[in-house]
Amino acid sequence: MTEADTRIQKLKSMHEASLLGGGKRRIEKQHAKGSLTARERIDLLLDPGSFREIGGMTSQMNPAEGDETLGDGVVTGYGSIDGRTVYVYAQDFTFQGGSLGEIHAQKICRVMDLAVKTGSPIIGMIDSGGARIQEGVRSLGGYAEIFRRNAIYSGVVPQISLIMGPCAGGASYSPAVTDLIIMVRGKSYMFLTGPAVIKTVTGEEVDSETLGGADVHLTKSGNCHMVGANDEEAIALARKALSYLPSNNVDAPPVQETKDPLTRRAEELNSLVPIDPTVPYSMRPAIEAIMDKGSFLELQAGFAPNAIVGLARLGGRPVGVISQEPMMLAGVMDIDSADKISRTVRLCDAFNLPIVTFIDSPGFLPGVNQEYGGIIRHGAKVLYAYSEATVPKVSVVTRKAYGGAYVVMSSKYLGTDITYAWPSAEIAVMGAEGAANILYGKQIKEAEDPEAIRARLTQEYQEDFLNPYVAAKAGYIDDVIEPAETRQKFIEALAALQNKIETNPPRKHGNMPV
Repeated sequence: MTEADTRIQKLKSMHEASLLGGGKRRIEKQHAKGSLTARERIDLLLDPGSFREIGGMTSQMNPAEGDETLGDGVVTGYGSIDGRTVYVYAQDFTFQGGSLGEIHAQKICRVMDLAVKTGSPIIGMIDSGGARIQEGVRSLGGYAEIFRRNAIYSGVVPQISLIMGPCAGGASYSPAVTDLIIMVRGKSYMFLTGPAVIKTVTGEEVDSETLGGADVHLTKSGNCHMVGANDEEAIALARKALSYLPSNNVDAPPVQETKDPLTRRAEELNSLVPIDPTVPYSMRPAIEAIMDKGSFLELQAGFAPNAIVGLARLGGRPVGVISQEPMMLAGVMDIDSADKISRTVRLCDAFNLPIVTFIDSPGFLPGVNQEYGGIIRHGAKVLYAYSEATVPKVSVVTRKAYGGAYVVMSSKYLGTDITYAWPSAEIAVMGAEGAANILYGKQIKEAEDPEAIRARLTQEYQEDFLNPYVAAKAGYIDDVIEPAETRQKFIEALAALQNKIETNPPRKHGNMPV
């Protein structure tokens, strides 16, 4: 064998060793618990044969004798999804539990930097026991470098976090800054302080799943956007979510051909809103009927169910969907729904997705807990997000649009480009009965039959003011439309707005009421 042959053989053997991560035994253990390896996850995420590894020959700092493993617990590189370049990293739990050390962090930072330089999305698959204790401050510094990039690159390229296993302690800050978090039911969890620490400090006993499992973050904390039943489903959700987003903040979102007719009417919407304004209904049928068939991808389902947010397509073009849900709490706005709405609006604005808003809310949720919890500040986030958004914005008032809750929800006052209303719309400071009590309180009190007078004045107020035509006459509603034609109206409006140019005054950044 020649010297050259020996060198090539060494290269091949090192490459083969790097593919094994922590070794065959640990790979088998990973499979036994129903989880894929880092490399298997990358192969599922990317187009077949497109992955190109970066840093496969790296090794941890000062490894123990006989413990030098190539890759240092994370696989990094680039490939494509639907033909578009993406940069990826996948932590390898088979090597020291995917713990993060200095070199491990450097590899992640490298692909993040390359992603921004090339205007490409970043997808991270997290499966890690946390900081590598033996590397001490170097490990902590590595986390900080990742966090800083998450923050600085926010709104520049899409960042998607797939939580495939544990993500505990400070490590959870990184996905929290990214645009979308996807978890695996029964396999992944996130928390700052684990069950053992909580028991020591507070005496509370709780397991990892109850504390920070996928469904907890999907429905209670709102930290998670989507959940997959297994690794494969979570990865498929990431691919689907990316199909709505551009590669960066300069590019336009990817358009897909649709067979759903642009002029399709949805006759069922003409009877969606009950005549009795006290009878609830769901906004979901309206969203499904108006968007391209089967295109609505809901985010944060179960969290703040009085609001519905997600991504969809209209005429093949990606849009962000923001809606109140009158079936839940009558569609009132509270702290959680305000956070849910404002974050989605800012995601859409960052990545050039037009925003479509459905409005039906009687106001903000009253109560001491809401006021003490900062509902003023949280509600202000919504008006802030809509006000600073420069993407095309269209909205429709389906029924109740009362007071401040209407103003902050993509009203004409906040710069919405086109605002529609259905004939069932009620646009006013408050509902009819409350308005009658305030306006005619003395008259009602002095009447021989107060209840009869109150009922008559309430009815008169409703007929005179609780309709969309008063707002239309004042120019705050651009058109009152038949519900069945909403899809066509939205598509036409967004087509007319597709070349919209709007800029805010130069500034370092605003001071959002967080």
